Amino acid sequence: MIQIEGGLSVKAALLAGRRKTDVIYLDETRHDKDARFIQYRAIDRHVPLKRVPREKIDAMARGRTHGGVIAEVEERSWQTMDDVLLKEPLLFLVEGVEDPYNLGYIMRSVYSAGCTGLLVRNRDWSQAEGTILKASAGAFEYLNVIPSDDLPSLCHEVKKAGLKCYAAMRKDAIAYWDADYVKPCLIAIGGEMRGLSARVMAEMDQNIYIPYANDFRAALNAAGACAAIAFESFRQRKNFHE
Repeated sequence: MIQIEGGLSVKAALLAGRRKTDVIYLDETRHDKDARFIQYRAIDRHVPLKRVPREKIDAMARGRTHGGVIAEVEERSWQTMDDVLLKEPLLFLVEGVEDPYNLGYIMRSVYSAGCTGLLVRNRDWSQAEGTILKASAGAFEYLNVIPSDDLPSLCHEVKKAGLKCYAAMRKDAIAYWDADYVKPCLIAIGGEMRGLSARVMAEMDQNIYIPYANDFRAALNAAGACAAIAFESFRQRKNFHE
């Protein structure tokens, strides 16, 4: 059983349909718009909803920002490459990001910018899913996520499907706004500590970097880099289709 907390997280779990919701606990004093929405959706999906005192929810909660809403859910379903190699795919690959908050921030940015799939290293996310879901403002539920024990092989598969692979790496790089994200592509970004592995880098077609407005030498963190590149890809694609 996985526990998720907060209105955004619980609503996303109900709406996305990527996991089974076993039960929802809702503060018995809440009768606002969000509380009613959760209650109606729970009824639609035949999910038991229990109105309980706020003190019970406080005692159950692992964090302090639950807002009087907690749900017990099953693990979410994961996607495959067949699910994301659609028309004009825009894929992101994130390697070496282990902190669930940072991963959630990345998911929030890339999903809102139109990412059609996120490739990540396979691991047991069950104990971190609540944190990822909250940090992503619910995007974790909606985003196509493809976990793999062999990210380089996925990159190779992507290239065979005709996608161009970009790596966020300064060596021999072009400015990220000079890359073409209109055509189907994959963008690989590594964490601050380890970066992208040599095997993933071997599958890349072109390195890209984010120019700075000054001589600041510290790299952006993975979440910041993902946001910048994701919204440049959104800008290019939006302009192309207008």
